[in-house]
Amino acid sequence: MDIDRLRALTDAELDDALASAKRDLWQARFELSTRQLKDYSVVSRTRRSIARILTVQCERKLGKTA
Repeated sequence: MDIDRLRALTDAELDDALASAKRDLWQARFELSTRQLKDYSVVSRTRRSIARILTVQCERKLGKTA
């Protein structure tokens, strides 16, 4: 998901997206360790997605306190 779409989400939707992305990352790592994962780039894409979500949450947190 790109950063513009993430910024359009509400706080609750961001929390849900973060939980879903973390679940996807866990699943991808599990499949990687059991040699079931065919596309290894899923792990890095999911990590980047988590980082984007956390960035938007941090921006909002800093925006509210400033």
